[in-house]
Amino acid sequence: MLTNADLAKTVDTSDEWIVQRTGIRQRHIAAHGEMTSDLAVFAARAALADGGVEASEIDLIVLATATPDNTFPATATTVQAALGITHGFAFDVQAVCSGFLYALATADKFLISGQHKRALVIGSETFSRILDWTDRGTCVLFGDGAGAVVLEAQEQPGESSDRGVLTTHLRSDGRHKSKLFVDGGPSSTGTVGHLRMEGREVFRHAVGMITDVIEDAFAATGETAESIDWFVPHQANRRIIDASAQKLHIAPEKVVLTVDHHGNTSAASIPLALAEARADGRIKQGDLVLLEAMGGGFTWGSALVRW
Repeated sequence: MLTNADLAKTVDTSDEWIVQRTGIRQRHIAAHGEMTSDLAVFAARAALADGGVEASEIDLIVLATATPDNTFPATATTVQAALGITHGFAFDVQAVCSGFLYALATADKFLISGQHKRALVIGSETFSRILDWTDRGTCVLFGDGAGAVVLEAQEQPGESSDRGVLTTHLRSDGRHKSKLFVDGGPSSTGTVGHLRMEGREVFRHAVGMITDVIEDAFAATGETAESIDWFVPHQANRRIIDASAQKLHIAPEKVVLTVDHHGNTSAASIPLALAEARADGRIKQGDLVLLEAMGGGFTWGSALVRW
């Protein structure tokens, strides 16, 4: 665990400065030698146990990450091997902070096709490895972590009470690359690079983009801010979350917040928040859960899920 007080010892910042601007008080950092796949395997096993599903029953793994173990193979295949799965297939999805929603939507489409029965969807990141620890504008924001969910294809009556992924809405706009990106890569610099961000520009675009795809989700299902049980947003910044909820008229007591103790864990933030709300009894079977995220690229998206 890395607290704001710890960071204040190495960069020009303070707990008050970070909390006031982001709502973050601490974040977790992967141990030396601990990789994105290690975090993903831990999260996958927890999700399988919670769902009462054996690893051998999984025939699809979609892993969202912007910080893979290696350039290739896909980190998802490392997870597949660690879980002892030798059938089906596994691959990575890269949409940065929106990655989990991209992975969720992708897995959902495979299950709907009828060719696959059970999918493991994971968000796992070790952003500490791509941070410039002298840049207080970025190093205070991010942490490492992983979360996962299990999806199973089931026949549903086609009513509003159907369980599972009800609708997903994904967007991207590559014109905004310079506002949030990593300044390295195999084809450009031959290095990993560091995360770079224009914080004010990201904030300026975030609320509008987020509300746009959430309104699409409501329009597609007939649901409203009043009818959802929980709002689980990407945990990037408390001010963005609060502003989005307020604009959408989502009651504060419906918002699941973990940003204060996890920081921004990119593709892992939504499944981590889901796991926490599931573990403490807030999210129960039958609950209507709204998910949203925005990430570098820009990418953004929403999903409406009946737990």
